[in-house]
Amino acid sequence: MESYDLIVIGSGPAGEKGAAQAAYFGKNVALIERTAELGGAGLDTGTVPSKTLRESALYISGLRQRGLLSIDYSLREGLTMQDFMHRKEAVVFEERRKIAASFAAHKVNFVMGTAKFEDPHTVKVVDRNGAPRYLTGSVILIAVGSKPYRPPEVPFDDKFIFDSNSFLTMGRIPKSMIVVGGGVIGCEYASILTALGVAVTLVDSRDRLLSFLDEEISDRWCTHMRGLGLTVIFGERADKTTITPSGIQMTLKSGKIVEAETALLAAGRRGAVEGLGLERVGLGINQHWHIDVNDRYQTALPHIYAAGDVIGFPALASISMEQGRVAMCHAFGFPYKQRLASQLPKGIYTIPEISAVGETEESCKEKKINYEVGRAKYADNARGQIIGDSTGVLKLIFRREDKRLLGVHILGESATELIHLGMAVLESFGTIDAFIELVFNFPTLSELYKYAAYDGLSKLNGV
Repeated sequence: MESYDLIVIGSGPAGEKGAAQAAYFGKNVALIERTAELGGAGLDTGTVPSKTLRESALYISGLRQRGLLSIDYSLREGLTMQDFMHRKEAVVFEERRKIAASFAAHKVNFVMGTAKFEDPHTVKVVDRNGAPRYLTGSVILIAVGSKPYRPPEVPFDDKFIFDSNSFLTMGRIPKSMIVVGGGVIGCEYASILTALGVAVTLVDSRDRLLSFLDEEISDRWCTHMRGLGLTVIFGERADKTTITPSGIQMTLKSGKIVEAETALLAAGRRGAVEGLGLERVGLGINQHWHIDVNDRYQTALPHIYAAGDVIGFPALASISMEQGRVAMCHAFGFPYKQRLASQLPKGIYTIPEISAVGETEESCKEKKINYEVGRAKYADNARGQIIGDSTGVLKLIFRREDKRLLGVHILGESATELIHLGMAVLESFGTIDAFIELVFNFPTLSELYKYAAYDGLSKLNGV
């Protein structure tokens, strides 16, 4: 029996940062990972691979040079998914090297194998040869992540019908695809394929895509993508999916039939808790196979914590990292990181990017906040014109009576980078005057903040 201060199950963003946080302050830590590679789905099938694919699609299609170069789809003839993933291997190698170096520096013990609870403080680890190993921990952090939900009625074969993991193993770029699910994953892949000239039909049960976003931003993105050729079907669910000699035939609930060469089902993920033996320690899961936790990421057993995708929304790598850190600071009483920031950014790597933080117009109306909006368009910004982004917009939402910033929403190039300035002002309870007072480099996209603030002020003054 090996004894540790902390046992971490899973080496994704939450597990890695949680383990490093505890080890940094001198705790004896063991991290269990079922594969030989560190980094979890974020490096294997999620964050890094999908963003690499996006960058490759922008380069090959010419979309990044929108007004500068014509789009030549002939460049993609014969390209395979592996061609697009070439850069991924170098990025993943370097990220895994950094994690391994951090663990070595902090003396985190890496244990490869499949973990299962024996009792509330003991975890059994079985390696690839079937040999068992028993670890006990004063504190345990569950960070096993999530996996795509595969409806049992869908005949997934990973040749014609894919989930968001197997999609990246596709042997060729198809001519057409049906994407089911208008959430982040579905919209990211739908936009990437559309940029490559693939005829994509996106099916979603709701009345708008990315429904958690400010409605104006999601509508602008949808309009832009339709202009690039994306077909969107709202208010529909897949009823029956069949593999035919020519590809895929999908019958929707309404009876409408949609056909394509391939299909991607991106209609949800579930916690990867199967085989963990949670029932042995009295821990349950909700209907999405997620583990319920309190605001300190404790489960029903106070010494067992959970963080990252396994606890559900928002399931973003950036937030999962901070959850792991906060959990371990609480577990061991470190006077360091006690909470997440009150404002958490959303970064969506569609084409174009979307990023948002704070209140939406819809949430302001629901809360009866007297608000105003200021906008600045990329097309009116010198840097926006230089890079050829004619569709982007930066939107500020602020309180009318004191101009306090309430929300920032960006659609366009570098949106996920630009959001942080607005988030800093939001977190410090600042007003839109902060953007007017700042001096920005010229020409830059950051200037959009200043002119969105001016636009908001003109509306306050009735101009």
